[in-house]
Amino acid sequence: MLERPSRMIGHMWIIIGIFRKHIASDSIFKMPILLFLLDTSASMNQRTYLGTTYLDIAKGAVEIFMKLRARDPASRGDRYMLVTFDDPPYGVKAGWKENHATFMSELKNLQASGLTTLGHALRTAFDLLNLNRLVSGIDNYGQGRNPFFLEPSVIITITDGNNNTIGSKCLFWNIGR
Repeated sequence: MLERPSRMIGHMWIIIGIFRKHIASDSIFKMPILLFLLDTSASMNQRTYLGTTYLDIAKGAVEIFMKLRARDPASRGDRYMLVTFDDPPYGVKAGWKENHATFMSELKNLQASGLTTLGHALRTAFDLLNLNRLVSGIDNYGQGRNPFFLEPSVIITITDGNNNTIGSKCLFWNIGR
């Protein structure tokens, strides 16, 4: 469990999905996809009382999560994706074909700028997961999803929670389109 420093300025919202608890050990499934959705808006340049930016804290949280996850023997086949709040298609930093070194390099090179476009970012994340399912054969065009294959996917969203978008309805307009 991640703990928030007691003197931290602002709030860092970390939403972590729990996975693999509901899957039986004898079932056949592909390893899960862990998609990290990081807020790279300008508000992530805020600093804590220690002088660390929120974006640096988010990067550190992802690194710690991956190090702890690597210790688990069940994580050997995990695949990682990195998506940011940048406008599509620039928000996809590391897809399912990228290796661990590319993922970590892209993570370290993230910079905070722009708006908090959570709707666009969520849509990009779901589009990337759906594309992966089409490529891997889990979803078939015209035939639907193959129920015999499981591919658990988890979206881990890290944001400061600030809503600095152009319009108040941007989130609701962009999720469903």
